[in-house]
Amino acid sequence: MWEINNKKCLRCGACVSVCPKAALELTEHGIEHDDKLCNLCGICEKICPVGAIKVKRGSDAEK
Repeated sequence: MWEINNKKCLRCGACVSVCPKAALELTEHGIEHDDKLCNLCGICEKICPVGAIKVKRGSDAEK
């Protein structure tokens, strides 16, 4: 499971530039995410300077 807080997002594009699967896109509305491409690696979550991205894996995704 993947969540983005577009109100918190700075639209800096850091997450888009590091995504190895090109699953993220910066739009006028914020970050858009393609579930089909994402492998839940969490690189985007780690690079986000404001913590706007949350990647939940395994049992965390059920919460």
